[in-house]
Amino acid sequence: MARDADNREQFRPDDHAHDHFLLTSVVGSYPKPTWLNRADDLVDDPESSFDEADLDEAHDDACRLITEEHERAGLDTVVDGEMRRNEMVEFFAERIDGYEFNGPVKVWGHNYFDKPSVVEEVEYDEPWLVDEFEFTDEVAERPVKVPITGPYTLANWAFDEHYGDSEALAYDLADLVNEEIEKLVEAGARYIQIDEPALATTPDDHAIVGGCLERIVDGVPDEVRVGLHVCYGDYSRIYPELNEFPIDEVDLELCNGDYEQIETFADGNFAPDLALGVVDAHTAEVESVEQIEQNIREGLKVVPPEKLTISPDCGLKLLPREAAYQKTENLVTAARNVEAALDAGEIDVPARDVATADD
Repeated sequence: MARDADNREQFRPDDHAHDHFLLTSVVGSYPKPTWLNRADDLVDDPESSFDEADLDEAHDDACRLITEEHERAGLDTVVDGEMRRNEMVEFFAERIDGYEFNGPVKVWGHNYFDKPSVVEEVEYDEPWLVDEFEFTDEVAERPVKVPITGPYTLANWAFDEHYGDSEALAYDLADLVNEEIEKLVEAGARYIQIDEPALATTPDDHAIVGGCLERIVDGVPDEVRVGLHVCYGDYSRIYPELNEFPIDEVDLELCNGDYEQIETFADGNFAPDLALGVVDAHTAEVESVEQIEQNIREGLKVVPPEKLTISPDCGLKLLPREAAYQKTENLVTAARNVEAALDAGEIDVPARDVATADD
């Protein structure tokens, strides 16, 4: 069941101008400054004097820069743009005992992915993200969201050379994610996002993802907001089943498909909060504020305003940085405009019986 937790209002800014509040956030990744990519190359160059300490400083500078950029755009909750991360599976596999790397695998075109192998039972050693969170939290004036690649994706986007059972591997990884979240909560984190892009490609495994989420949230306090991000796919294959996921919010990529699937969820029974993608992460064309306002209204077909979060479709890392920033700024402006229209009674919100965890 969706978590029965009232943890959204903590992210409303003290100076928020409207009675209505549409929480604004980003999914996670953001374009890296060109100089940071150069720094990553230099540290691997044996002829360069640029070392790991220099790279750490570069990462700190980039995280500070992007966090401040998100705040300048007006987001209610921010991330550091994942400036310290290389790839969403590789980053975590490097930090989990039981994985090893044997070289890149070609995935499409001329693109390669360092696909890891699970060669023994996975175990938790040192925290993965606590230092990253504490740095960003110190820099930020707004609350910080922490994206974590989910156990189902960590299991399915790796070679399994030990378990012979992807479900068992996913459940063991879920226990590790739970342990990491415990450390993050101790450090002050209050907004966690579990990224499960693999679910979009294998939606019939929604029960496994649900089981993983049960393990992930075990013992997590109600005041900690837990979201799930699922990339574009045939959502009719995971709905209404996702109503059973123990999450506060589900983030869906719907702008990319021109909201053709919005009616899938508009049955009045959608249980979690909806984090609605309102700008397309796959095109550099910047949506106007007016277009984004219309996109936000699509979300009001599914949930009332108090259950609606506004975000991009997905991570923005593949876009030109200026386009990523302008999309983000327009997203915030559109959300504030819709809030004002809601306050003024200019938007009719469909009457509905809001599903709860007790339904």
